[in-house]
Amino acid sequence: MTLQSMTGFARSEGTVGRNRYVWELRSVNGKGLDMRLRLPPGLESLEPDVRRLITEKFSRGNIQASLNLSVTETKVEAALNRDALAAVLALREELGPLVDPSPLKLDSLMAIRGLVDIREPEESEEAIAARDAAILAGLGEALKHLRRMRESEGTALGIVLKAHVARIAELTAVVEADPSRSTEEIARRLSQQVAALLQDAPSLDRDRLHAEAALLATKADLREEIDRLKAHVVAAGELIDKGGPVGRRLDFLAQEFNRESNTICSKSNAAAVTAAGIELKVVIDQFREQVQNLE
Repeated sequence: MTLQSMTGFARSEGTVGRNRYVWELRSVNGKGLDMRLRLPPGLESLEPDVRRLITEKFSRGNIQASLNLSVTETKVEAALNRDALAAVLALREELGPLVDPSPLKLDSLMAIRGLVDIREPEESEEAIAARDAAILAGLGEALKHLRRMRESEGTALGIVLKAHVARIAELTAVVEADPSRSTEEIARRLSQQVAALLQDAPSLDRDRLHAEAALLATKADLREEIDRLKAHVVAAGELIDKGGPVGRRLDFLAQEFNRESNTICSKSNAAAVTAAGIELKVVIDQFREQVQNLE
């Protein structure tokens, strides 16, 4: 599967009957899948299908879907209010000789409010069903375009993330290979520390000092942090190659990377290791910032 960014834009349009529809989709980062829909009055019944189609394509992101519907061809019909016409004719007959006996003309009838209603013809159920089906098909096309855009950006992000992971691996190797971590260097440093303490306080127990120094050296050892960083590097690489909605898991690994780099900096007793730990933190921050964009 391909990595997906959570940002993108797509548009689709079409004509069905005498209606023209335009879909516009916008997607930005989000902790989950949040949909905001803007549908024209009278089309609220489409909302469940719209939500279903979006959920089938995406699992994360704040997605705004806007539908614009317009009429491309205006049609009108004249609807006669027969009850009103019957009342008018009955009144004329009742008035008899008090009114003009000549036949009523069309313009006279049209001037009577409520007698004739000029309106758009009502669409049949079949026409409405065809319109709604076409609108949802148009949404499907827009969602395809949005997914392609998010995947394209996700592919670019994958390249950046792999570079960050490779740099984390390099810095981990620098920490692991630093001379300060060799057995000889640790022994030399412990001997110097014990000798300095004994010089300042000859009455101290030499064996006890060596035991305490060895315990402190064990606590300061970076072997566990280095091994965990290596494991996280492998896991991150596998997730990036796997693709799909892996943003949450990569974000968790970014937190684990950060935890190990903090521990390395706190345990470090060599300038080179501290420098590598600080650079690790910088690269990990960059890695996590990019991960926030992934689905």
